[in-house]
Amino acid sequence: VDRGNWTGKMDFLLSCIGYCVGLGNVWRFPYRTYSNGGGAFLIPYFLMLGICGIPIFFMELSLGQFSSLGPLAVWKISPLFKGAGVGMIVIVSLVAIYYNMIISYVLFYLFASLTSDLPWQHCGNWWNTDRCLDHRLVRGHNGSAGQSGLSRNMTGTVSPSEEYWSRYVLHIQGSSGIGNPGQIRWNLCLCLLLSWIIVYLCILKGVKSSGKVVYFTATFPYIILVMLLIRGVTLKGAWIGIKFYLTPQFDHLLTSKVWIEAALQIFYSLGVGFGGLLTFASYNTFHQNIYRDTFIVTLGNAFTSILAGFAIFSVLGYMSQELGVPVDQVAQAGNSSTDICFHIRYLFQSTKRHSTQYHT
Repeated sequence: VDRGNWTGKMDFLLSCIGYCVGLGNVWRFPYRTYSNGGGAFLIPYFLMLGICGIPIFFMELSLGQFSSLGPLAVWKISPLFKGAGVGMIVIVSLVAIYYNMIISYVLFYLFASLTSDLPWQHCGNWWNTDRCLDHRLVRGHNGSAGQSGLSRNMTGTVSPSEEYWSRYVLHIQGSSGIGNPGQIRWNLCLCLLLSWIIVYLCILKGVKSSGKVVYFTATFPYIILVMLLIRGVTLKGAWIGIKFYLTPQFDHLLTSKVWIEAALQIFYSLGVGFGGLLTFASYNTFHQNIYRDTFIVTLGNAFTSILAGFAIFSVLGYMSQELGVPVDQVAQAGNSSTDICFHIRYLFQSTKRHSTQYHT
């Protein structure tokens, strides 16, 4: 049976870029760098990329292109490893389920942001508690009161963005535990349904349709990332976070944790071992130059991670100055990853105030 091929060489390359570049770069890499010695984390990261990432990436593409078979059938070359193919299918299925759930959260926030007054910007909503506190207002009231005054005001408080996420989006107060998850959140269900519909439409005609969709999905995130970077580095205090990002704390390299985290980041970000790369390559022509494509994708993925690091750490530097705490204590000052995401959204909203239109 003719499985078909990509309609062009760029279809495959952009599909691989879109497959690799994602949350692992923008969300996970900056966090791992933040908690593993700043710039020192880049040393084991690039070592693991050269030792593990690039060779395994190339091997998976080679298997797929040479055999023109998927993760299950490819193991005809060695039936002993057929279980590995089954494992790939199981893992990628589970990943697809939770990634679509994340997409549904994105869609939820997208629809919620189609207003001039963002619902997660202030306290005083029905889902907020007495612990809700907007630290920007506290900063304004304190003026030059200093770090200690701000820290006292922040103790035991929760940001409006975190309460919006936990109490409105997830409605976590309606659950008493894993045995009683609470009522179905129908607005989230509709967003989840929409995310699956979008995925279905993207793969409706196999590589013929998905190969065209990636021209948008693989390039648009870079536009957003550059916008975040430009906005982030122009913030007051951004250099504090960037300095923390680039300054290596070499003592972290003496622990095995940093090296393990670097290896996990490479595997997670490149997506090797999931079967996706093998499947993409199986639609190549036999003489596609995957050696060149391997270096373009893997090094491009690493470059994207570093670029995302500048964008995120510039925001962390801004938050550090706003909260009056060092960069390495921002996460302990009542700010979760949800708060960091909120601040990024807030930065774009503040830009809107100086223009006549609001863009989401």
